Amino acid sequence: MSASPASHHPAAVLVACLCAQWCGSCREYRALFDEVADAFPEMRFQWIDIEDEADLVDPVEVENFPTLLIASGEQVRFFGPLMPHKETLVRLLRAQADATSGPVQADPEVQALVKRLRG
Repeated sequence: MSASPASHHPAAVLVACLCAQWCGSCREYRALFDEVADAFPEMRFQWIDIEDEADLVDPVEVENFPTLLIASGEQVRFFGPLMPHKETLVRLLRAQADATSGPVQADPEVQALVKRLRG
């Protein structure tokens, strides 16, 4: 599991990409994800391989790649598959930075994942 050198303040916006090494789209998306992370240094980015980090991710089901988890504090702001395009990710992160989106209803497993990632 790697993270950008961004702030690890617990209230910081957490942006976690749940992927798998065998997934070609994920491998291509990694460089783009890291590039966007550099553009948002106030946010905490994490790349999580769901197989290498299975003990961290389970029991959350990841069916489509890449799947993105965005949380502000303990509140899930976004959880789901995302088109692997830079513009889509940047637009979503800007909405978080502008606080134009509120928390979403998330499964208890996803809420628990946020806590494990913050831990």
